Parts: sequence; structure tokens; C-alpha cells
Amino acid sequence: MSTSSDFPDSADSLARLAAVIESRLPARGGDPEASYVARLLHKGPDAFLKKIGEEATEVVMAAKDADHGGDKTKIVYEVADLWFHCMVALAHYGLTPAQVVAELDRRAGTSGIEEKALRKVLEREGRGE
Repeated sequence: MSTSSDFPDSADSLARLAAVIESRLPARGGDPEASYVARLLHKGPDAFLKKIGEEATEVVMAAKDADHGGDKTKIVYEVADLWFHCMVALAHYGLTPAQVVAELDRRAGTSGIEEKALRKVLEREGRGE
């Protein structure tokens, strides 16, 4: 089983990538002619959200291929693409990978079924139902 010490630089890697993506935001002078990320951000949410959908589909396809003898490492490549485009979305909305990691940490040790039920209760209370 892996431990956090097996991957000591993962948070740093995500933070460094997030900083690069944030530097490409239009408000920070990201040049759509010089940067793929700046181009996606300049086009707006429809562009990067479409890429997230495409990449999620490619993750599914790679996993299905792996189930039938395909190269499992393709799943890693596709998940990396998916995470990258999700990080573009986070930057657009002023959020960070650290917030996602904190949410995962908050959920650690909680059953997925319990966590989903709690979210439904909180959503109902937030709407005043």
C-alpha cells in the first residue's frame, strides 16, 4: 500500500503546475497566441469544460481497453490530461488543487455512502427545504 511518504513531491508538483496555469489567466496577461492554457482560458468555460468531458471519456476508454489486454499505463496519461484540464477550470474559478486535496482529506475515513447522504442533507438545508 502506498503512503504519502511514497509521493513526497505530489503536492509540490500540483502547486507548481497550478502556479503556471494561474500565470496564464487573462487577468494576469496570459497570451492566447503563445500558450495553450491562455487560449483555453481566453475562450472561456465552454472550451475547457468541453476538454474535461473529452478527457474523462478518454480515461474511460483507456480503462476499458486495459480490461481487454490494453496498456494500463495509458490510463495514467489520460488521467494526467483530465487532471490538467480540471486544474485549468479550478484556476478560472479562483480555486486551487490544495482545496481539492483538503476536501479529500476531510472525506478520509468516511464511507462514500455516508458522505453522499450528508451532502444531500446539507443541500436540502441550504435550500430551506
